[in-house]
This record gives sequence, C-alpha cells and structure tokens, in this order.
Amino acid sequence: MKVMVMVKATADSEIGAMPSTELLEAMGRFNEELVNAGVMLAGEGLHPSARGVRVAFDGPQWRVIDGPFAETRELVAGFWLWQVRSLDEAIEWAKRCPNPMPGPSELEIRPIFEAEDFGAEFTPELRAQEGRLRERLGH
Repeated sequence: MKVMVMVKATADSEIGAMPSTELLEAMGRFNEELVNAGVMLAGEGLHPSARGVRVAFDGPQWRVIDGPFAETRELVAGFWLWQVRSLDEAIEWAKRCPNPMPGPSELEIRPIFEAEDFGAEFTPELRAQEGRLRERLGH
C-alpha cells in the first residue's frame, strides 16, 4: 500500500524558520534508511503558506486565495510518499522519524487510493487511461 506521510506545519515552519544542521543530518539519515528499505518513493519540504495560494471552487466557478493561511495546525510543511505493507508498518517507520520541528510536532499518515477502492465507477476505460498516464510518468 502507498501512504502519504504529512509533516504538519508549526508556527516556526510558517515563519520560514529553517531546520538546524543537526536536524537536516538526522533527517538525511532517516531518509537514507527509508530508501535503503525500499519504502520511500518521494519526499519534500514545503515553503510557508505565505508563499502559496489556494484555488477555491464552487461548482464551475473558482477563485484564487493568496497565503498565508490562518490555521497553522491544518497546514502541511512537508511530505513523504511511502510504499509499505500496512498502516502498522507506516506507523513503525514514523516512530523512527526524528522530530521534524524544534518542539512539538505531528506526522499525519493517510493511505493513498488504489484503483480497486473506486469500485465499478472506475471503468475499464478509466483504468486504461490511468495506466497510460502512470506509464508516461515512469510508474
């Protein structure tokens, strides 16, 4: 199963405080363990929400909302994509992660939809289209 592991934002990450050399080294070692174990598919840190935007939809209408966004605890400061056997395995890896922030922080782990999760609505034609797109992406 694939999961997205989100590093939740904090007041420090939202003001753009950069991690220490020690934290970068610890995260580098952890990422290397993930890669060596065949778990890590991708991972990146994100700039503060002040540098981002949201596109809000209401039916066919949309509007762009400039950051920063108020609810820091609802924001994401970084992420990984992991390939694991189970949610329990993802939790075990997350427990090994260095604290990603200087102070209290959280990781949120969410399973990624698989084709079979969509049921009959995911028609053979849609499955073929998805396969072609994944092939073009090298997946």
